[in-house]
Amino acid sequence: MSVTLVLASSSRFRRALLERLGLPFESIAPDVDETPNPGEAPLALAQRLALAKARAIAPRRPTALIIGSDQVAVYADTIVGKPRDHAEAVRQLRAASGRKVVLYTALVLLNAATNRVQSEVVPFGIQFRPLTDAQIENYLRKEQPYDCTGSVKSEGLGIALLERFEGDDPNALVGLPLIRLIRMLENEGVAVL
Repeated sequence: MSVTLVLASSSRFRRALLERLGLPFESIAPDVDETPNPGEAPLALAQRLALAKARAIAPRRPTALIIGSDQVAVYADTIVGKPRDHAEAVRQLRAASGRKVVLYTALVLLNAATNRVQSEVVPFGIQFRPLTDAQIENYLRKEQPYDCTGSVKSEGLGIALLERFEGDDPNALVGLPLIRLIRMLENEGVAVL
């Protein structure tokens, strides 16, 4: 691979997912305000932020392929982000208890040299089990998922909170839809295999 691949993210989860492809890349944390615009729909928010993250890195890596991704969780038509603290995590998990939550994971591949943008939003549904306050507290004490959208880390103990998944790419749940990314990379001439 002769092109530089950059992950516009500080997320250790996204970095670990991208490492699975075996391609050399660097991670650069973008400086992007993630505040939703007034009235902004969840899907639009995720897509805007993924593109903003990729574009924020482009001036520093003007010939790179830059991967931007963002994830927005929606609980009963309400956008839910990463919890600010334990109390917010408790509120998020109480709101999710017994409900289906939809995660919208936006993926952007920006060719900084040509300004070509490939973009897609991958929805993923999660059905939560009915949760007691004791289960929520035990989970939060053990896992401390305060850096995860919606306060749940499905690749860890968070799986005990869930009943089922609905989606095409399980990697989207963690924050980087690899199936879509592979296709986007191939469109730019980068073969994963």
